[in-house]
Amino acid sequence: MKNFCAKNPHWILCLILIFLVSVYWSVWASDRYVSHANVVLESPQISTPEVNFSALLSGSGSANTADMLLLRDYLLSVDMLQILVEKADFREQYANNGDFISRLGNSNAPLEELHDYYLKRVSVELDDYAGVLRINVEAYTPSEAHKIAQLLLIEGEKHMNEMGRRLAEEQVAFLESQVAELKKEFDSSRQDLLDYQNENGLVSPTNTVENINSVVATLEGQLAIAKARKTALSSYQSARSTEMMRVDSEISALNQQIQKERDRVAKQTGNALNAISSEYQTLQLQAQFAQESYSGALSALQNTRIEAARKLKQVSILQSPTMPQYPEQPERLYNIVVFLVISLFLTLIVNMLILIVRDHRE
Repeated sequence: MKNFCAKNPHWILCLILIFLVSVYWSVWASDRYVSHANVVLESPQISTPEVNFSALLSGSGSANTADMLLLRDYLLSVDMLQILVEKADFREQYANNGDFISRLGNSNAPLEELHDYYLKRVSVELDDYAGVLRINVEAYTPSEAHKIAQLLLIEGEKHMNEMGRRLAEEQVAFLESQVAELKKEFDSSRQDLLDYQNENGLVSPTNTVENINSVVATLEGQLAIAKARKTALSSYQSARSTEMMRVDSEISALNQQIQKERDRVAKQTGNALNAISSEYQTLQLQAQFAQESYSGALSALQNTRIEAARKLKQVSILQSPTMPQYPEQPERLYNIVVFLVISLFLTLIVNMLILIVRDHRE
C-alpha cells in the first residue's frame, strides 16, 4: 500500500478530491430554491392576422423577438441589479445565506463582482421556437426567489413602456413643432394670396385672361366677316358709298377693340394681366404647397400618436413566478457523478503520461 501511494500520488490526490467534493455536495452545499416564470411581450392593439410562412416553418409565431431580446438584456443588466439591491436586499440575502462556496463572499463587493454573481443566480433565456421568455431565479429561500422573479416582471414591463413612450413622445413633440411652423406658413401664404386678389380687384386673374382671350377670338371672327363683306361690297360699290363707309367704321371699331383687349392682357407699361396672372399663379402654388405640407404633417402627427399607443408593451404572463416547494438546486448526485467521471478521466491521462515517461527512461 505504501509503495502504491509512493508510486501513484496522483491517484491518491484524485481519491481525496472525489471524497471532499462528494462530502461538500452531500452535506455542506446549501439548498437553493428556483422560481420559474414564462412571459411574452404584447402590444395593446388588435391587428389583422397575417400568414407568415417563414414563421410557420421556423416554429416561431412571435413578432416581438427584438423587443423580447431587449427585455432580456435589461433583466440581466446592472441597472436591474441595482433595483434588486434597493427593493429586494439582494446583497444581504445572498451574502448572509448559503454555504461558504455558493454564497456571496462579501456584502460590500464591488458592483462588477456582484453582477457576475447575479448572472449565476438569475437566468433569462429566449425560447425561439415558442417565442417565450423563460425566467429562472435561484435563492436560498422560496419567498426570496419568488420576490425577485416578481420584481423582474414588474420592472421589465415598466422599462419597456418607458422606453417606447419616451421615443413616441419625442416623435410627437417634433411633429407638433413642425405642424405649428407649417400652419404659420400656410396662413401666411393664404393671406398673401388674398391680399393680392384684393389689391388687383380680381378673384382669379387666370380666368380673366382666358375670358379676354375668348373675347379677342370672337372679335377677330367678327373682323374677318366684316373684311369679307367689304371685299364683296367693293366689287360693285364705290369707296364713298354709305354702305362702304359703314363697313369701314365697323372694321376700325373692331380693330380698336381687339387692340384694347390685347393691351389689357399684355403691354410694355402698366399692370398687364399676364404679369398679374403669373404672380397670382406663383402665390397660388405657394399656398397650395403650404396646404399640402400642412395636411401631410397633420396626418403624420395623427399616425404617430396612434403608433405611440402601439409602442406600449404589456408583459403577458404565461406562467406567473412560482413559489418553490422544494430545492431544485444543487443537483447533488449529478454533480458528484460528473466530478467523479472527469476526475478519473484526467487522472487516467496523467497516469498514462507518467508510464510513458518511465518507459522512455528505462
